[in-house]
Amino acid sequence: MRIPTRLLRDGYRLARTGLFRVDPEVVHERMIDALGALPATRRAVEADPVTIAGIRFPNRVGLAAGLDKDGIAARVWARFGFGFAELGTVTARPQPGNERPRLFRGPASRAIVNRMGFNNAGAEALAARLRGYGAARGNLALGIPIGVSIGKTKVVPLEESTDDYLTSLRAVAPVADYVAVNVSSPNTPGLRSLQAAAEMEALLTAITSAAATLNDLPVFVKLAPDLDAAALADTLRVISACGAAGVIATNTTLSREGLAGADAALRSEAGGLSGAPLTARALAFVERVTKKTDLPVIGVGGIMAPRDGARMFDAGAALLQLYTGFIYEGPALVRGIQEWGAS
Repeated sequence: MRIPTRLLRDGYRLARTGLFRVDPEVVHERMIDALGALPATRRAVEADPVTIAGIRFPNRVGLAAGLDKDGIAARVWARFGFGFAELGTVTARPQPGNERPRLFRGPASRAIVNRMGFNNAGAEALAARLRGYGAARGNLALGIPIGVSIGKTKVVPLEESTDDYLTSLRAVAPVADYVAVNVSSPNTPGLRSLQAAAEMEALLTAITSAAATLNDLPVFVKLAPDLDAAALADTLRVISACGAAGVIATNTTLSREGLAGADAALRSEAGGLSGAPLTARALAFVERVTKKTDLPVIGVGGIMAPRDGARMFDAGAALLQLYTGFIYEGPALVRGIQEWGAS
């Protein structure tokens, strides 16, 4: 029996009241563990399917990286109506991330600030878990396509970052339908400097060349919304020239614009801001990206309501990803975007 979207939304909001009384990282960990214990499903929601980079997505709403870094709940994301899920960000070496507290809610603003710092068990551990679930590239064992976001290990110097990324790429390639190169997190020192055209060209040439030898594994590149217009044009030119399959726009922002007065304390917390304060900035960034490249764009950032998703599609996004909106609105948001598109 299908639960009406309104009841799904209201029920989640009631549960959220209790969940938001718990430390955000603690409740996150407990929920991911609980989801990981649920029975697996291979039933994907078919709604406006699309094929991009040779991958058939049963619908165009996906889970963004960061929510399920180590793939613990990978078997159940199709159950929530997602058309794909991006796991990670994982790094070549396991790492604990930054010191706690490192995750903060801004309920009045419907926002989150995080400085997690790529806490994960490592690319090899994720690959082993997905193999244990029976996942392999293209087999849809988890019901939906699975992407893996890869990032730089914190202790690895920037000049050695290429080899670090390649180690992660080779580890996850057999179990991923695509990889996303995360060079835009604000929580790893120096990482965003890799978005500059020269640095991007060296890194991405190596990654796409290696991916080509791994059965032409599609490579997407995730960019920050804080990239200025001139740098963006050069970076997009390099991404296209290097043979990437597409762009993910955007990551979190360092801006604190849009935080409500009740959330003023978040202005002094280091880390990336996501949620409703990012809505307009992410939409404007996606519009700029789609005007400057012919590559497919995955729109992410500040999608808090079905209308936000519709505006991302209108801006030219081929696919969407949710994170903070899913935290605040639950699975009704996934369904709501799909229903909006069908109306």
